[in-house]
Amino acid sequence: MPDTSPLFDDNAVYRTLLESTKAIPWKIDWATMKFAYIGPQIEALLGWSADSWVSVEDWAMRMHPEDREYVVNFCVTQSQAGVDHEADYRALTKDNGYVWIRDVVHVVRKDDGEVDALIGFMFDITERKKTEEQLLSLQKELEVLSFKDGLTNIANRRRFDSSFELEWERARSERQPLSILLFDVDFFKQYNDLYGHTQGDKCLVDIAQTLSLALDGPRDLVARYGGEEFVVLLPGADASVAWKVAERCQRLLQKKSIVHALSPHGRRVTVSIGAGTLVPDEQADRASFIRAVDKQLYAAKNNGRDRIEHVELPA
Repeated sequence: MPDTSPLFDDNAVYRTLLESTKAIPWKIDWATMKFAYIGPQIEALLGWSADSWVSVEDWAMRMHPEDREYVVNFCVTQSQAGVDHEADYRALTKDNGYVWIRDVVHVVRKDDGEVDALIGFMFDITERKKTEEQLLSLQKELEVLSFKDGLTNIANRRRFDSSFELEWERARSERQPLSILLFDVDFFKQYNDLYGHTQGDKCLVDIAQTLSLALDGPRDLVARYGGEEFVVLLPGADASVAWKVAERCQRLLQKKSIVHALSPHGRRVTVSIGAGTLVPDEQADRASFIRAVDKQLYAAKNNGRDRIEHVELPA
């Protein structure tokens, strides 16, 4: 049973200070690994009475199993080295809940340098941890949102750029083909002028959803490239596969049949598509590849729109 004497001196002032603070003071005798003292506040926090804290075994076993091995090993190692330290962990409550604790530990040495005792304070940091977790969750949510186009809910340009860089390096190291499709909505300015920007936004959303349906590769990605332009990234796709995906996109949009009274192509919304395929090597350049595909897109527009133009670059 731990001694109920004060931590530093048998003095009422020390006792009042120690036992009125929210921090929970404690002392462990190093030779016996037993508690010489623990503040009575421990019972209000965890439900375990002060006299139930007999040895470091009680401290270890009243710790969340996922935290126990690391925290115990860390604290023992630091204490043996005579290094003051602190550790965060989940302490189990008597009713099977848990509280986040920060233990701040000071190593007391004898005159010969040997460890004599450990003294420290336990702090309840549960609310702080909740705030940290909320901030982390918010950060992750913002990261997701930062990769998503606010209008169409598909990937945005930033996400495409990030994925393109990764897939480029993978294709280069594995000597695999990589294909890109660039889309431009035909006569979109006229669509907006005729139907209004609200309907124009809905048109872009419908196109984004339709293009998403055309993809079936596990790492295929469709993104809004900007304005009325979209891009599809096709890792591992050779020229024939890229062409088939482009045709599938056209068929699905034709089936969607978004009315566009000013379009000469069946009075429906169509897209021009520039496609490109290459197996990147050490000399290849991502920006040059994008420019080559963009040239195909402009060729598709200049050659009458509602068509596909493809280039296969030499390895």
